[in-house]
Amino acid sequence: MRRRSTVAAIDVGSTKVAVIVGDVGEHGETRILGVGVAPAAGLTRGVIDNIQSAREAVRIAVEKAEQACGMRILSGVVGISGNHLASQNNRGIIAIPDRSRPISADDRARVLEAAGQISIPTNRQVLHVLPRGYWVEGTDPVSDPVGMFGGRLDAETHIVSGAVSAIQNLTKCVEGAGVQVDDIVLESIASATSVIQDQERLQGVALVDIGGSTTSLAVFDEGAVAHTACLPIAGSHLTHDLARVLRCPWESAEEVKCQYGAAYADPEMARESIEIHAFGTQTQKSVPLSHVCEILQARSEEILEMIAGELKRAGYLDRLAAGLVLTGGSSQLRGLAEMAEMRLGIPARIGKPHGYSGLSDIIGTPAYATSIGLVEYALGDRARTAEPVSAGFEVPVGGFFRRIASLGRALMPQ
Repeated sequence: MRRRSTVAAIDVGSTKVAVIVGDVGEHGETRILGVGVAPAAGLTRGVIDNIQSAREAVRIAVEKAEQACGMRILSGVVGISGNHLASQNNRGIIAIPDRSRPISADDRARVLEAAGQISIPTNRQVLHVLPRGYWVEGTDPVSDPVGMFGGRLDAETHIVSGAVSAIQNLTKCVEGAGVQVDDIVLESIASATSVIQDQERLQGVALVDIGGSTTSLAVFDEGAVAHTACLPIAGSHLTHDLARVLRCPWESAEEVKCQYGAAYADPEMARESIEIHAFGTQTQKSVPLSHVCEILQARSEEILEMIAGELKRAGYLDRLAAGLVLTGGSSQLRGLAEMAEMRLGIPARIGKPHGYSGLSDIIGTPAYATSIGLVEYALGDRARTAEPVSAGFEVPVGGFFRRIASLGRALMPQ
């Protein structure tokens, strides 16, 4: 028995591995069927550095998701990030031999293939060729040339590539956990799918996904992807600063950051103090809240400066009418959006996943924007390719079969 139009998404992050199963609901929305989350292991700055540890974390998250949705996951889409990723825009041109016939979908595919032809080193692999716009006979850009008439068709694409070694390690890690990889998707593109609105895409917006160890950017202009990048700074740097300056364990610093932290120090905080676990003979000590927030403010300003520098280098800082949409777990730091508006001089908001149903109380936060976006991306890709039935799931009809499936996974060679 198989479940129609069901997909699984695997987000291998620096702090957690999240596996989400979803399908299309009765009203066309994304419906979440199950979630599995496990602490991340074996990753540094978005890249796997211990494949055994990372594989075990993926396996645990997959099993939890299987138990939650009642299906065995055979394949899924996987998100990728890291400093090894690079992007560029490229243009392609083709001739239409018969001007009397309309441009067809095959012509559109041909010009996209031409626009996707770039020269890259053998140690890199193309992940995405995303259309940015089409031109018929060199006139104003059109969103879809199919059905139009002309003798020449141009297209511009946004091409994302990554290091072959990093892509292979990620693929082998997931496959080692018993799940085949259907596709590898840039995480910032996936996050944008779940949190950015159509009007923002049209008027210019930058998606900023601040994760555990990397910050991913995706710039949208006139409805299409214009620029993507990955910065080697994120939430773990905030925690590291607190642990160093306050001389406390990492877990204590993370707890302080999440419960009491803010992106800037307010004068009223000077009257407040918090208790933290610390090293040494004095295992508990009192720290002014203003001091904690001053530490976080310095690093928050650095993150925003790096984001502004990347946007300025790409030529989009002054062209984003909709400003920034901040998402990812570290975007939940109190006051970060307000600081971004003040420092960069453009609008900013916190992006939460929308347009889905089910388990909203569990995953309705920016920390799961990438995971839900991967599901929505996969469902949209399946709809575009008109693939009606998912080959990535088996649905047990009883507890006995579920136990058999679990036993089979346990015996599967690693």
